[in-house]
Amino acid sequence: MKISERIKKVPPYISAEIDKKVADLTKKGIDVITLAIGDPDIPTPENIIKVMEREIHNPAYHRYPAYEGSYEFRCAVARYYSKRFEVELDPDTEVMALIGSKEGIVNTAYAFIDEDDYALIPDPAYPVYKTATLFAGGIPYTMPLLKENKFLPDFTKVDKDIAEKATIMFLCYPNNPTSAVANKEFFEEAIEFAKKYDIVICHDSAYADIIYEDYKAPSILSAKGAKETAIELGSLSKPYRMTGWRIGYAVGNKDIIKALGRIKTNVDSGQFTAIQSAAVEALSGPQDSVEEFRRILTKRRNFVFEALKDMGFDVELPQGTFYIWASVPKGYISASFAEYLVDKAAVVVIPGNAYGEYGEGFFRISLTTPDDRIDEALSRMRKLKF
Repeated sequence: MKISERIKKVPPYISAEIDKKVADLTKKGIDVITLAIGDPDIPTPENIIKVMEREIHNPAYHRYPAYEGSYEFRCAVARYYSKRFEVELDPDTEVMALIGSKEGIVNTAYAFIDEDDYALIPDPAYPVYKTATLFAGGIPYTMPLLKENKFLPDFTKVDKDIAEKATIMFLCYPNNPTSAVANKEFFEEAIEFAKKYDIVICHDSAYADIIYEDYKAPSILSAKGAKETAIELGSLSKPYRMTGWRIGYAVGNKDIIKALGRIKTNVDSGQFTAIQSAAVEALSGPQDSVEEFRRILTKRRNFVFEALKDMGFDVELPQGTFYIWASVPKGYISASFAEYLVDKAAVVVIPGNAYGEYGEGFFRISLTTPDDRIDEALSRMRKLKF
């Protein structure tokens, strides 16, 4: 059996590997606490579930869905953008349904990367940006996200020869894994850079509504000139706790959306319309559950932050995402520290180097674990020597 060369270039997906490790330890009778995967432990809001229960019986929805997404869903996304970001979108040409934003990342890469094209990829970053580039035959070019620059890429440091060969740039704010945030001025700088070199921007906005205190994450589309060169990928997974439902959207430049649609119509047949109807309820219905989820996350964030500080970790209080990004103790690298926590405390975190070479020296904690398990994990960590 011949395995393709593109598969050989791509490492195993970190979350899948962690799931396997946790399962193996659990089979041995070990009480493992995972603070690794960003998968909300709070159920999907009841009003969304009720719509799904009703719509699933509609026989019209048992047939193929509209390729670009139902008109009702696309209109709901457009209304959400108008209300949340003051960005106006044409639901017919500037909005497309996705089967989760992850597939949107991969299919956007296929739409804009040819063999040996460069893709500008932040580091550390969600691994799919790099793997999507490799699958499409492209060459990943690293844009370091450094603590001293607030984990924002410095576009002046991008090699000009590379920029001229690049076709796409991936960004993500609020950021996974660093929990850094960006303002409108940063997006305007990114757009100016992209327009100069004729680069498509794919902004992963999965955490736009996982925010704290008075911070409001902007859409890249609210920045001047964004619709000339950018799309934004959104997801209902995080704010509405719908990770298993697999529903998201792409919005922005109509030509980019059209190209993405060309890929999608050839590789998938759209998302189940009943799920899209439930997503309409999520975006258009009461938002109390989103606010309540933020309150829960705020409490967890503060608790974990204070505990890590008390243990001597170098850590900052995040303004966005449900992750905490902290430096490993002296004498450790990311992988050795993560292994130490598993071996000595049965606590799972993600080593920073899983997100790229510039993630070395850090680890990521997810806040999507019940309060009592977070408390127990931190209690175990306090008993260790670092």
